[in-house]
Amino acid sequence: MFEIVEARPLARGIKQFVIKAPRIAKKQRPGQFIIVRLDESGERIPLTIADADPQAGTITICVQAIGKTTMLMNMLEKGDFILDVVGPLGKPSEIEQFGTTVVVSGSVGTAMAYPTARELKRAGNKVVSIVGARSKDLLVLEDEVRAVSDKTYVLTDDGSWGEKGLVTERLKQVLESCKVDLVLAVGPVPMMRAVANLTAPLGIKTIVSLNSIMVDGTGMCGGCRVLVNNSSQFACVDGPDFDAAQVNFEVLMQRNNMYREQERTSIELLQADPGAELKKLREENARHACALDAVEASHD
Repeated sequence: MFEIVEARPLARGIKQFVIKAPRIAKKQRPGQFIIVRLDESGERIPLTIADADPQAGTITICVQAIGKTTMLMNMLEKGDFILDVVGPLGKPSEIEQFGTTVVVSGSVGTAMAYPTARELKRAGNKVVSIVGARSKDLLVLEDEVRAVSDKTYVLTDDGSWGEKGLVTERLKQVLESCKVDLVLAVGPVPMMRAVANLTAPLGIKTIVSLNSIMVDGTGMCGGCRVLVNNSSQFACVDGPDFDAAQVNFEVLMQRNNMYREQERTSIELLQADPGAELKKLREENARHACALDAVEASHD
C-alpha cells in the first residue's frame, strides 16, 4: 500500500500527487516511470516520475484524467492509498553535455519532460523549452520549467496564454535561428511525429518518449511493441526514450488506438456512478491495509 501525502489540481483534468515510496525515491532517475494499479481488479497504467525527494521518501507524479483509471485516480485525495506502485522502470534519459538542447512538450507531457530538462541544465547544457497546450487551463509546471531553462516559449492553440500556435511552429523558428545539438519531444504522438519530421532532414539528434502505450511495464505482455529501425522493441524495457528518426510513427499510432472502444465502455461505467466506484476503491484498499497491519503485528 502506498499513501498519498499530497494531492492538488495542476490544470483542468490534471492532478499532481506526492506518494510515499522510499525505495523508488532513492533509485529513480530522470525519464524513468512507475506502473500504478489502484486495486486488484484495476488496469496497470504507466506514469512518469516528475520529481522525487529521497530524504522524504516521496515521488511526484502528474495524472491527466483520460481513461477510467486516471479519472478514478484523480478523485483520490491526501490520505488515500494506492494498492501497487512498481518502479523505477525503464532506462533513464541520456544526460550529458550536448550543447544547445531544445525540450518540446505538450500539456501533461511537460511533467514528463521537466526532470530531464532540469538534469540537462545541471549537466551544463543550454536548455530551450517549448511548452504547449490546447488552452491556458491545460498548461502545467510552467514556472518550474522556466526555472531550469535558459529560454522558455509557451504556446496555446487558442491563444489564451503565451503565443497562439503550435509548438512545432516555434521549434522550426528556433532551428532556423541557432545551432541545436539535441531535441527532446514529450507529448501526444502526433506532436512527437511532427517534431521528428522537422528535425530528421536536418540530422539533429531527436529523442521521443513513448510511455503512453505501455501496459504491464515488464515487456511480458507485448502491448508496447514498437518498430524502431525496422526492429521490434518494447517501450517499457528498451525505452521509454527512443531515437525519433528510427521510430515508425504509423505503427505506433495504430497501436496507441487499439483499446479505444474498451476505454470508452469503462469510462461510461465510471461516469454512471463515480461516487460508488470511489467508495468501492477506498473500501477495498482499507481491507488491504488492515490485512497488512495484521501481518506486521504477527511479526512483532
